[in-house]
Amino acid sequence: NLNQLQINLVRSHAAGVGKLLEPAVVRLVMLLKAASLAQGYSGIRSEVISVILRLLNCNAIPCIPSQGSVGASGDLAPLAHFVLAMMGEGDLVFQGRQFSSVACLAEIGLTPVQLEAKEGLALLNGTQVSTALALAALFRTRRIFDAAIISGAMTVDAALGSDTPFDPRIHQIRRQPGQIECARRYRQLLEGSQIRDSHRTCHRVQDPYSLRCQPQVMGACLDLIAAAEATLLNEANAVSDNPLVFSDDGSILSGGNFHAQPVAFAADQLAIAIAEIGSLAERRLALLIDQHLSELPPFLTADGGLNSGFMIPQVTAAALISENKHLASAVSIDSLPTSANQEDHVSMATYAARRLLTMCDNLENVIAIELLASSQGLDFRLPLKTSQLLQAIHQKIRTKVPRLEQDRSFYADIDAVRNLIEQGEIA
Repeated sequence: NLNQLQINLVRSHAAGVGKLLEPAVVRLVMLLKAASLAQGYSGIRSEVISVILRLLNCNAIPCIPSQGSVGASGDLAPLAHFVLAMMGEGDLVFQGRQFSSVACLAEIGLTPVQLEAKEGLALLNGTQVSTALALAALFRTRRIFDAAIISGAMTVDAALGSDTPFDPRIHQIRRQPGQIECARRYRQLLEGSQIRDSHRTCHRVQDPYSLRCQPQVMGACLDLIAAAEATLLNEANAVSDNPLVFSDDGSILSGGNFHAQPVAFAADQLAIAIAEIGSLAERRLALLIDQHLSELPPFLTADGGLNSGFMIPQVTAAALISENKHLASAVSIDSLPTSANQEDHVSMATYAARRLLTMCDNLENVIAIELLASSQGLDFRLPLKTSQLLQAIHQKIRTKVPRLEQDRSFYADIDAVRNLIEQGEIA
């Protein structure tokens, strides 16, 4: 009954619920699974891997519910839905429409996979879903981080901040690599600013921490992102199913590579970084709309009282940052035993990674709001100009969103700048 066992395993494990994973994430799941199986430790036929690659190359995307995995023994439920589609029993999205997989397989010239001994186990076990979700969040976090460095530099100039805190000598003796790198970026972005040159002898002694300590905070976030990236790079190239077949001596070894604790830890690291990037940005935004700190018109509007200016966008940012702080709570320390206590410690990596995408959505909007506000602040500093690099970013924003002269609905403005961040244009 070995072949029937494989079919039963897939059917019984396809118990996922919730919204479907995004197609881009599922494509990454497929690639990671094929790469893992192709290393030759899983006891699976190459023909099965070829089916995965054919689906991937045809952009036929298995429908995988997002909820139902605890991150050990691998991502069982979501991977079962993936395999179910290969067997002709699930659903696939193809050319923008959802089909029964048997019809879709026929359309692209494939017959449903007939699983043989060990193949169901090999396909079900593994950390590919949690890893794909974490990688998707990592890629987005990198893009948003770049935009946040830029928005922070723009706010420094808009608020008449000093570039002295970015002096390389300060950071070299701290020895933290992320801090040193971020300080370099701020110096580069602000170099040649007429605004900065205009107030080098001003009355201020020191800027608020949200301006002055950006290299220290953002640098620490960068180091966390790099640590998570190293873990996820290893996991993306890992063999994480069970049992494992070592063909050199015929050993078949049962172990625990399916336990996604490294992914869960990496996801929690990313969550902390995402939350802190946004927390610092929101404080800079609050500084900009405070006339006593920024020396700009209250709420960045020339006709206060009649106009609310950037009052409520800052409220929106505060709401999003509060949400991210709660979402940043450690998930990796949670565990709930399953399978009659045989699987008595689990990683919760899949949720730990999945919640990052919501956090990225929130952070993207917060940085978009700060970019809008700092652009408005730079407009008030004219005819003095910021640096050439920041002028180019300012101009890019102004091609999408005009200067705020009087109150208008902000949601379209925020979305336009958020799209620029998403597309990697603020980098």
